[in-house]
Amino acid sequence: MIAQTIQLALAPVFVLVAIGNIMNLLSSRLGRVVDRSRELQDQHMATQGPEHDRVVAEIRLLDRRIRLITRAILLLVSSGLAIGMTVAVLFLEELAAIELQRVAASTFLVAIGLLMWALLLFLSETRTAAQQLKIPRAYLES
Repeated sequence: MIAQTIQLALAPVFVLVAIGNIMNLLSSRLGRVVDRSRELQDQHMATQGPEHDRVVAEIRLLDRRIRLITRAILLLVSSGLAIGMTVAVLFLEELAAIELQRVAASTFLVAIGLLMWALLLFLSETRTAAQQLKIPRAYLES
């Protein structure tokens, strides 16, 4: 029976691997955004007029991106913990011979819900980044 429990626990573990990969991606994005924000903070005091306004606008977008990424990472960590709880409940059910299928299903659903929420924040962050990278019409020479 423990072999069957191990097989049953594999699906949540694959989700955990996916969560880890997404967290790695978000951590890389966060590092780049933080580096850019530090660069702009150095420029903040040295600029005036329209250039200063451009720096401030970009800092605001970077601040939004940092908040979105850190919230997404928090949700992914919470989702990973819920996945771990799901696996633990599956093994506890087997070892203690207690009916915990509803608990396992609930923790898995919570994990998937948190993962989906994190992915929505990631989508919002990428849209914010795309907004930040729009090429001004003057450069398109249309």
